[in-house]
Amino acid sequence: MIDALIDIILLAFLAITAIAIMRTRNLLAVIMLFGIFSFLTAGLFVVMDAADVAFTEAAVGAGISTVLMLGTLAITKKHNEQQPAHRPWLPLLVVLVTGAALVYGTMDIPGFGDPQAPSQLHVAPRYIEQSLAETGVPNMVTAVLASYRGFDTLGEVTVIFTAGIGVLLIIGGQVQRKRRKGNKK
Repeated sequence: MIDALIDIILLAFLAITAIAIMRTRNLLAVIMLFGIFSFLTAGLFVVMDAADVAFTEAAVGAGISTVLMLGTLAITKKHNEQQPAHRPWLPLLVVLVTGAALVYGTMDIPGFGDPQAPSQLHVAPRYIEQSLAETGVPNMVTAVLASYRGFDTLGEVTVIFTAGIGVLLIIGGQVQRKRRKGNKK
């Protein structure tokens, strides 16, 4: 019962944040709202017992992405161009169609925690019974994350590493520009 209440509260905050993002015209405020949205999403993942996904969402979504967007805003704010006419119905239509397609795509998925789900009947028993013999790792969670899902984990680490390099390049470019401006004066 308490989990359902937490889910409802987090989803309500997500909806409120999404509406605020759509209504806000200040880019700095939008970037901050995106960070809040990512933290709320990470909280939802924690409630669903997906701590690894929650850490990735918090690090990439709220951390690195926010820094990259702030860096981009700092670099581009001097190049303010004429904006085209705003059509608020077009992005709303795209979001609604995409959302409807995603909801339709989830109709076949078994319920959360369903003991008759294929992952519970086929995948989980194999991990429980054979992970030690197949991987040599005594901790089952570590065996799944490091061995069975090794490429997925490597992909997540690659995304975080690439985002970090992007941040360093943005910061390095800003430092170089400031040094050039200082030398010209």
